[in-house]
Amino acid sequence: MVTTGSAGPAALPALGVDVGGTKVAGGVVAPDGTVLDTARRSTPTASVAETEAAVADVVTELAGAHGGPLAAVGVGAAGWFDRTGDVVLFSPHLAWRHSSLRRDLAARLRRPVWVGNDADAAAWAEYRFGAARGAELALCVTLGTGIGGGIVAGGQLQRGAHGVAGEWGHMRVVPDGRLCPCGNRGCWEQYASGSALATTAREVATRSPAAAARLLDRVDGDAGRLTGEDVARAAAEGDPVALSLVSDVGEWLGQGIADLATVLDPDVVVIGGGVSVLGEMVLRPARERLDRALPGRGFRPGPRVVAAALGAQAGLVGAADLARTAVTAEHGG
Repeated sequence: MVTTGSAGPAALPALGVDVGGTKVAGGVVAPDGTVLDTARRSTPTASVAETEAAVADVVTELAGAHGGPLAAVGVGAAGWFDRTGDVVLFSPHLAWRHSSLRRDLAARLRRPVWVGNDADAAAWAEYRFGAARGAELALCVTLGTGIGGGIVAGGQLQRGAHGVAGEWGHMRVVPDGRLCPCGNRGCWEQYASGSALATTAREVATRSPAAAARLLDRVDGDAGRLTGEDVARAAAEGDPVALSLVSDVGEWLGQGIADLATVLDPDVVVIGGGVSVLGEMVLRPARERLDRALPGRGFRPGPRVVAAALGAQAGLVGAADLARTAVTAEHGG
């Protein structure tokens, strides 16, 4: 069980875990957002039990290494949660289907547990400690295997009436477009994510191998082995085809942000996730497309579009802080 000693939970470190499609990353996080220690495991995506075991292993390792009291455990996971946060309704990239994640983890860990969407956790981290501090309405767009999102308005994380707000990676931007793991076609994440970058690169390399020769050299001529990371590295080295592919992702990103701004009118949109390491290579075309696509452009302000400040640790930092906040509220402040 958690032992808080003389300090209340608000003054204690908390343990945050970010469960993604490829890794389970955890950290001990101080109340000011500083990450004190980290651990990670690979994500066993095909098995609910094995995924939960990986989370438990990370928590056990970090709690043992820390040795002191911890306020709570927060888990941000790639999936759609119900309004209470108790149940993972669905995960396009993991095995959860109506899974009682919080109950199962709390029983296993014997610690207070907060669970929720990983992009929600990242949005909260950026609002509390990063690029969205002080924003009245902040959106977070996480570009990784897919696209996640989170909303912080008036200092509160907004989860929606049913717990699944911010899943804008599954807005349909191309009718009858590419098939998405969610079951629909033409979702935004099929055109503006790490997976989209890889898919388009494979299509181009298959159709025009001479033009994509520098990309194909990285995978011994096998276009099917190209990944988003291959394209990102090639773009960083100045490969014109890779730069064009990254720019296309940026254009799609900017169009989606324009659509979100039309509905929500945020003052800032924070771009995080693995693809965000491309920095201005993807953000510049996104801002340019946003400027062209925003309805009422020239007569209304649009949102600032900025890179996330906390990088890959945003999800675990936010999960830890949300867990600390929840247990502090339960203890009366």
